[in-house]
Amino acid sequence: MSAAAHGHNPAAWTGVVISFAGFGIAGVAMILPSPLLVWAGLAVVLVGGIVGKAMSMAGMGKQPSANVYKSVEEQTAARKAAVESRATVAA
Repeated sequence: MSAAAHGHNPAAWTGVVISFAGFGIAGVAMILPSPLLVWAGLAVVLVGGIVGKAMSMAGMGKQPSANVYKSVEEQTAARKAAVESRATVAA
């Protein structure tokens, strides 16, 4: 399960940290009654998402796992087993 987990990369961490700071700014601004600062905090949240996505597109996101792909022989054997199991169920 941990191999399929998401978010363990620099792009995700950077986006989350920036967004967390934005939520903190907006939260403090709600206590201080400052609507302008609330909107500034929400803008920082959006910037966090944009930065995270940009970093992911730049190659700092999750890389495809080499374990996901099967060899041609394994794929052929899996297809053959599936066809044989369907034939036995139909008979």
